[in-house]
Amino acid sequence: MVSATTDKAESIYLYNPSHILPAVFAAIVGLSLLFHVFQNYYYRFSRVTFFLCWGGLLFTIGWILRCISSYHPTNVDIYIASQVFIYVGPPIYSASAYNLVGRLMNYLPMHAVLNPNRVLIFFIYVGAAVEAITVAGAAKNASAGSDLDKYKSGGTLVAIGLILQAVVECVVVGLVATIHIRCSRARMLSPNVRKVCFTLYGTSTFVLLRCICRAVESFDMFSKLGCRVDCGPILSNEWYLYAFELGPMLIFTWWMNLMHPGRFLPRQKLRYLCPDGRTERMGPGWTDRRSRWETFADPLDLKGMFTGKPSHEEYWLREDQWPVCKEGSFATGTATNTRSTSQAKELAPLDHNV
Repeated sequence: MVSATTDKAESIYLYNPSHILPAVFAAIVGLSLLFHVFQNYYYRFSRVTFFLCWGGLLFTIGWILRCISSYHPTNVDIYIASQVFIYVGPPIYSASAYNLVGRLMNYLPMHAVLNPNRVLIFFIYVGAAVEAITVAGAAKNASAGSDLDKYKSGGTLVAIGLILQAVVECVVVGLVATIHIRCSRARMLSPNVRKVCFTLYGTSTFVLLRCICRAVESFDMFSKLGCRVDCGPILSNEWYLYAFELGPMLIFTWWMNLMHPGRFLPRQKLRYLCPDGRTERMGPGWTDRRSRWETFADPLDLKGMFTGKPSHEEYWLREDQWPVCKEGSFATGTATNTRSTSQAKELAPLDHNV
């Protein structure tokens, strides 16, 4: 609770911020971060899930700063820093899901909706835009003070960032659903692919929930600009922040720990699942005959779709040219990315394809 000697009118908060809750949740988020770091090392999967560690670090810092800010409710600088770190963590968490979609398409090239090697680049650029807008809005909002115009412009930027992220999450769900349906029709929906798809559905749903609730909060701020008393349940209660900002992202980060993609997908991006749904081979990777600029301008290869002549090599139709991965298959649960000595020896000849 805020000290009785603290003038509530001078406090940045519209309520008495808890000292205990941000400390507890910072520890929970930090513990999840440690699990991410360990699993990235254990499964050698950091190229795909690095963003889980980066997002977890920023999110943890945000809640630590929130705890410090609760003891100094009139300190604008600490409050701004906590708001910025809390806002930027979730979009970076989401980047790990975008990277995972790209790796899933590399594993299932015959069902890829677009160039797997362009998925991350495309979504990272969009994510960077969301990050920039969100950070700018959060900083303006937190430092607005009695400047209503600055407060309004900051809230507008935050709302735009949230809406953009929600749109991106919908696109991600659409891509995963398309792959899921195509695999099901081709009878290639192996247990590992099914688990990755449902993990992406679930994590994207919680990111969407967080975006929607934060957007509602932003619009509520607009209707109560300059309010200090009787500001409604959303702005006047701290539980809303924990329930709809922290809650969804806690589930996101722990879900990714419990269903770590390093358990279900190969770390080598050239390794793919054959149409029989069991055998895995080391192929040449996605090869697009177009120039790099053409792939950026038309990542979906709409021209190829309309003409019936896709611009990428359908190497999976020439199975005999590519070696079978004899150490097992992720589709049958007989392969692993772990750092065991025997597994490292078996995969050693394939390491040049990482």
